[in-house]
Amino acid sequence: MLLFRQLFDPTSSTYTYLLGDSVSGEAVLIDPVFEQVRRDAALIGELGFKLKWSLETHVHADHVTAAWLMKQKLGAAIALSAQSGAEGADRLLHDGDRVEFGRRSLEVRATPGHTSGCITYVLDDESMAFTGDCVMIRGSGRTDFQQGDARALYRSVRSRIFSLPESCTLYPAHDYRGLTATSVAEEKKFNPRLGGEIAEADYAGYMKNLDLPHPKKIDEAVPANLRCGKPGNEATLPADPDWAPLRFTFSGVWEVEPNWLEENLASVRVLDVRESNEFTGPLGHIRGAMLLPLGELAGKAKDLPRDKPIVAVCRAGSRSAHATAILQKAGITQFANLPGGMLRWRAEGRSVEGGAA
Repeated sequence: MLLFRQLFDPTSSTYTYLLGDSVSGEAVLIDPVFEQVRRDAALIGELGFKLKWSLETHVHADHVTAAWLMKQKLGAAIALSAQSGAEGADRLLHDGDRVEFGRRSLEVRATPGHTSGCITYVLDDESMAFTGDCVMIRGSGRTDFQQGDARALYRSVRSRIFSLPESCTLYPAHDYRGLTATSVAEEKKFNPRLGGEIAEADYAGYMKNLDLPHPKKIDEAVPANLRCGKPGNEATLPADPDWAPLRFTFSGVWEVEPNWLEENLASVRVLDVRESNEFTGPLGHIRGAMLLPLGELAGKAKDLPRDKPIVAVCRAGSRSAHATAILQKAGITQFANLPGGMLRWRAEGRSVEGGAA
């Protein structure tokens, strides 16, 4: 069975795609974004996949890829077009190549035009294709920089993408209106730049007169992406908290395991965000915990002591997860949630103060 997830970076309006083969547990990630590496790695971990490949549709001008970071974190190999001019990839792709993950594969189709190194990935059963900035939803990528060529893009779309089955779902690298997917049939009929009876000369004239602003991050993004996202300055790497063996979840919460907390109670501050009757109720509370109900936390978070990291706890881990967001908003930098809360703590036989026998 194929697992598919579409992820979004709101800053650059970039889509990242995760495809996984549930039989083998192998997965690929298409167009990962540098700032979203924690999120994507968390999802891959929670789903139990091994990331085999980080794939690029092209050298992006509006964001920095997370390919190099994913290789450091998860051991994923990097692949992109041989025409991209990038260094540091584990595999340079050519038209007709296949990228395999478990029993599934992606066919590589060269689709130059937006850049000279653009490629489209087509799933083995031709049910979906990942078009990068070649075909976008009712549009196309610009062709005025990075060896862009409007006539080449027109030919790429007409011969390599519109030749796919009309039912094939197309997934672009970006969308700036919140649209998520389209199909070959839709774009052939409704794309105002490339569909219908529009000729190559029509498209070239249209693209020549777009007069688009320069991409804001191009001077940073292109050089970094030509290194497959490897930072030129190691200080730019996002630093993970190191005060405990924390885990970052796909929901965006830092968590710490109960066994570590029990062994390190003296070095942290436990913040119990339940109500007072729960604090003294049957589940009891963790030794030395400070009671501050969630409803009062936002108004008092700025006054909390900051001499120790804070671990938030509640009955089952939900309210305390929300509490970590409040702590972060208040400027507290060292915090974590206790997953499973007091229910898990008691179920694992850990020591409590008060509570039922």
